[in-house]
Amino acid sequence: MYYWPDLDKSFSQNSDLMTHQRTQSQDKLYECPECGKSFSHNSSLVTHQRTHMGQKPYESPECGNCFSHNSQLVTHQRTHPGEKPFECPECGKSSSDNSSLVTHLRTHTEDKPYG
Repeated sequence: MYYWPDLDKSFSQNSDLMTHQRTQSQDKLYECPECGKSFSHNSSLVTHQRTHMGQKPYESPECGNCFSHNSQLVTHQRTHPGEKPFECPECGKSSSDNSSLVTHLRTHTEDKPYG
């Protein structure tokens, strides 16, 4: 087990720890010439550049909607069969994506960042 003390976080592989450290540090060597945003990995820059070029290579076979990131397609595909794998441990309400669950969880606490 590889430990990252600043976040009290552990990783099963050293390469995962190294990747995490690089994303948390200022070592962002790949800069977008369009907007100046910097990235730790060239692959992240390439993916980011699709937003400037309007490229959406990931298409939903069910409805034809296209996305610039595969993760967006994966999240979208859950809406077709009604898949909702993210369940609230407090009340059991489910959602198709983690960000909706995180937003919902705030209804059970006093954590209201916009209110």
